[in-house]
Amino acid sequence: MNLENVIRQQEARVKLFEDEPKTLAELFLQTGKKHDRKDILNYKKNNEWISISTSEMISRAENIALGLYSLGVKSGDRVAILSANSPDWTITDAGCQFGGIIDVPIYTTLNSDSVKYILNDSGAKIIFIQDEKMLETYSTILPECKTIERVVVFNTNEEDKATVISLKTLEKQGEKLGIESPDLIRSLQESVKQNDIATLIYTSGTTGEPKGVMLTHGNLVSNVIDAGAGFAFTKDDKPLSVLPLSHVFERSGMYLYILNGMAVHYGESIDKVANNLKEVSPTIFVGVPRIFEKVYAKAKLTAAQSSPLREKIFDWAIDVAKEYALQLEKKEAIPAMLAVKHTIADRIVFTKFREFFGGNLRSCITGGAALSNDIFLIFTGAGVSIMQGYGLTETSPVITSNIPTQVKLGTVGKPIRNVKIRIAADGEIEASGANIMLGYYNKPQATIDTFSPDGWFRTGDIGEIDEEGFLKITDRKKELFKTSGGKYIAPSPIEQMIKGSRFVNQVVLVGNGRKFAAALIVPNFEQLESYAKLENLHLKTQSDFCRSLKIIELLEKEINSLTEKLSRYEKVKKIALLENELTVESGELTPTLKVKRRIVDEKYAKLIDEIYLDAEK
Repeated sequence: MNLENVIRQQEARVKLFEDEPKTLAELFLQTGKKHDRKDILNYKKNNEWISISTSEMISRAENIALGLYSLGVKSGDRVAILSANSPDWTITDAGCQFGGIIDVPIYTTLNSDSVKYILNDSGAKIIFIQDEKMLETYSTILPECKTIERVVVFNTNEEDKATVISLKTLEKQGEKLGIESPDLIRSLQESVKQNDIATLIYTSGTTGEPKGVMLTHGNLVSNVIDAGAGFAFTKDDKPLSVLPLSHVFERSGMYLYILNGMAVHYGESIDKVANNLKEVSPTIFVGVPRIFEKVYAKAKLTAAQSSPLREKIFDWAIDVAKEYALQLEKKEAIPAMLAVKHTIADRIVFTKFREFFGGNLRSCITGGAALSNDIFLIFTGAGVSIMQGYGLTETSPVITSNIPTQVKLGTVGKPIRNVKIRIAADGEIEASGANIMLGYYNKPQATIDTFSPDGWFRTGDIGEIDEEGFLKITDRKKELFKTSGGKYIAPSPIEQMIKGSRFVNQVVLVGNGRKFAAALIVPNFEQLESYAKLENLHLKTQSDFCRSLKIIELLEKEINSLTEKLSRYEKVKKIALLENELTVESGELTPTLKVKRRIVDEKYAKLIDEIYLDAEK
C-alpha cells in the first residue's frame, strides 16, 4: 500500500455527527458559545488559585492567532511549544488551531540535542518557551535551528524585538491587527478543515529515533468525542491536570474538559499533586499507573512505620478490598460477612485513600503503561474507581477503554466508538478508525511500514481479544526478547508480578541472548529501612542496602514467591540492585514513565555483564 492510499484511507474514516465540531477551532468556539463560565481555566500563583473565563480564553487565543499571522506565520507552518502545563500552553495551542498552524509540543525534560532534532526536523518557524530560565537552558542550540525566526516567551520582562518577544507583546500585536482587519480571524478559523494537520507530536523514542506523528483535526476531535462517549461527563465535573500537555493523552483530555465546559485546574507539579488534589477535590483524575503505585506504597509505608498492629490492620484491609473487588468483578452479591468486613475496613483505611484524592473523585482514568491487577483491585475495593484504557500517540490516542458500565479486570476495555481492532497472525494488535494518524512527518517509508497491506495500523503491541470483546495487552512486540536457548520472554507481565512486592520500587527484566532472565531492581528503600530496623540490620546508605546479601536474599525470596507459577525459562534467576531510581530526567523513562529498555541496557551494560559472569563461575 503506497503512502497516498494510506492517507486517503485515514481521511475517509473521519465521520462526525452534524452537531459535533469538525476541527479544534470549532471545538474551542463551540465551548465559547455553550459554556460562558468565569473559571474554565484555573492555575496557582503566589499560593492563590486564579481563574480565566471562557471569553478571555477565546479572545486571547484569537489574538495569538492574529499575532502569529502578523509575524508571517501562515496556515500549515509549524511552531513549537516548550513549556510546562499552564493556561498559556492551552491558549497558545488554541491560537495555533484558530490559524491553521501546526504546533509541535516538546517535553521540558528533553535534552538540548533532542530539542534541536525536533525543531530542525519539523522546520518550526517560531518557538514558544516557558520563561527566561528555560530560554537560557536551550539558548546554545537555537542558533543551530535554521528555520526558527522568533522566540516567544510566556513569562518574561526582557525582550529583543528582532528575536525574542513576550507572549503579552504577541497578543497585543494580534489585538491591533484584529482591530485593523476585523474579519481576518473568522476567515482564518473557517479556512481550517478537518483533514488538515493540527499537530506534530514526536514519539518519545523508547526504541530508535523520534518520529513526528501527523495528527489531523479530525483525528483528535473524533477521538475526544468517541473516547468520551462512554462517560457521563458534565460541566459540573472538575479535573486536575497533572500529566504533560506535550503528551497526546493529557492534551486530548484537555480538549475533552473544555468541550464539556469543565473547570480545569492545572497541577503545580508532580511533586505537589498530593496538595493540589486536596485543594481542588477533583471529580476526574487522569494519571499514569506509577502515580497509583506510589499512593499505595506511601500508605503501606505509613502503616508499617506506625506500629506492627497498624501494619497488620492495613494488610487485612487490603485483602478485604481485593476480595470485595473480585466479587464486584464477578457481578455477584456481596456475602454478608464480607460486607461487614468491608464496612469496617472502609472506616479505618479506605476513607484515607479517598481523602488523598480530595474526597470527590468519580473516575480515575489511566493509560500510558500497564496497570497491575493488584493495584486495580485495591483501589476499586477501596472505592476509587480506576478505568484503564489503551492507545498510542499514533491513534490520537485512545483505541480501547474500560468505562463505568463496562469494566473488566486485567483488560484495557473494549474499542471506543468508531474504532475497530483485530489480532494479526503473529499476535500483534491492529487498529482502524477515524483516530489513526496520517503518518510520520518526512518519513514516508516508516509510514508505509506501520500499516498493513489493507490499511490497518500496526500498534507494535501483542494482545488478545476475549469472548466479550475486551482487549488484553500481553506485551510490546519490540520488547520481547529471546534467551540463548531460543525461548521468547515477555518482560512486562513478569515485571508487574515482581512489583507486587512491597520491597520493590522499579524493575526491569534483562536477558536478551543470555542463558536466563535476570532483573535490575530499584528497591523501595523506605520499606527496606523499616525491615532492617525490625531485623536489627545495621544498614545506613542506599549503597549499603544494595550490597547487603541479606537484602538480596530477601528480594530473591520475594520474587520466587510472586513468580512461582511461571514457566521455568521465564523465571528470574539472578538480580542486581540499583541505588538510584530510574527517571525521566536521567533518560531511562519516557515522559509517561515507560522504561526505555535500550537506554537501560546501555547504561547498565557493565552491571548486566557482571550478573551473568557471576552466574557462570
